[in-house]
Amino acid sequence: MAKPTKATTIFTCSECGATSPRWLGRCPSCGQFNTMAEEIVKPAVKNETTAKSVYSLQAKPLKEISYERYERVSSGVSEFDTVLGGGIVPGSLVLLGGDPGIGKSTILTQIAAHLSKAHKVLYFSAEESCSQVKMRCDRLGVGGENMLLVNATCIDGLEEQLKGVEFCVIDSIQAVYTDEMSSSSGSVGQVRECATKLMRIAKSQNITFFIIGHVTKEGALAGPKVLEHVMDTVLYFEGENQENYRILRAVKNRFGNVSEVGVFEMTGEGIIPVTDYSGIFLSESRGEEAGCAVTPAQTGNRCMNVEIQTLINRTAFGQPRRMSLGVDYNKLALLLAVLEKRCNLHFSSQDVYINVMGGIKLNEPATDLALCAALASAYFERPIDKYTAVFGEVGLTGEVRAVQYAEKRVSECVKMGFKRVLLPAKNLKSVAKYADKISIVPVLYLGTMLKSLFPKEQ
Repeated sequence: MAKPTKATTIFTCSECGATSPRWLGRCPSCGQFNTMAEEIVKPAVKNETTAKSVYSLQAKPLKEISYERYERVSSGVSEFDTVLGGGIVPGSLVLLGGDPGIGKSTILTQIAAHLSKAHKVLYFSAEESCSQVKMRCDRLGVGGENMLLVNATCIDGLEEQLKGVEFCVIDSIQAVYTDEMSSSSGSVGQVRECATKLMRIAKSQNITFFIIGHVTKEGALAGPKVLEHVMDTVLYFEGENQENYRILRAVKNRFGNVSEVGVFEMTGEGIIPVTDYSGIFLSESRGEEAGCAVTPAQTGNRCMNVEIQTLINRTAFGQPRRMSLGVDYNKLALLLAVLEKRCNLHFSSQDVYINVMGGIKLNEPATDLALCAALASAYFERPIDKYTAVFGEVGLTGEVRAVQYAEKRVSECVKMGFKRVLLPAKNLKSVAKYADKISIVPVLYLGTMLKSLFPKEQ
């Protein structure tokens, strides 16, 4: 039997998880200040039997590996299933992060209640009592006989409660702890150890875990990055508390596309999925005021028409201000330079503000041309027709390049009742079959787009 060794003290960064034998005011890994927390580590006793069994494993050729088919289970919320890639994969770990009060516990309570109709579900609540969870279920009008509630903070006895359970909700990972570590709940060591323990249970017993995680003031998930590494799916629930709409975004998904976005509406009866996006991403007054353009944006496997709004005002200071919401700041600066150099539109003395309707983020290059169209509309003070859509990638030479999913984008414009679409000339052949349903305007350079949208100014 190995002799017990003395416990050691280390300091761990709460932002990146880096360790140091002594306290440091500034983390040498991520550069953050005052993030080193003290932890007591008890070294594990070496087990020779386990070591031998690990090294006795033999590698197999790729052709001998059998393919596992995942039978997905519906969560009862269509938009949630879409973001996951088609449904819940048994034995997976799903981490849901978001600001306080955004609706994380509400949507997982609805999903747990739906799953309890055909499966045994355990709701492990570390922040609320069982009566509070029951009050939420009554308010939402949901519930089931197979839904079990536990109010505890130590997860060491969780495995005993999981007999026959297929789905488990942990609310939240920062509020639970294990007695194997002496640090308090929410510390880097506790979050890392609890997440690893849940992963072992999920993979060994084929139990699906939905884990709620808190976020920092910067919007990132609290805790070390290893928390996200051990998860199969990482979701972010975004939105303003004053607004009724919420956006669910996947930033990691081992069983689906990470570009998927789900839209929800917060109501008195809970969170319901939204399938008609015209009222969220398109304003009713578009086409009446200058500075607005509509683009069919591709998010994952779906295409949505999104409105980009711009505002230009003469700067009151020497340095003009640039502000963008939903669009990368560097992309905005690049397109402003292209418009000024290639199209002779001067923004050097103008404050420029960009906003994307509905709080969605546009990261794909296909939205460049619509952003230029909105900027030109605000510059000329000429509105763009409300039934006109624009998409395409813009290069530094002013050339409009071809983009992917052109056929799908034009099809979405036809479905939404648009009458004209401006697109790259190189994509004209792939969308020729829609020529009798919508007016297609091929664009080769930025100047061609400006002549089509603003003929009087040109």
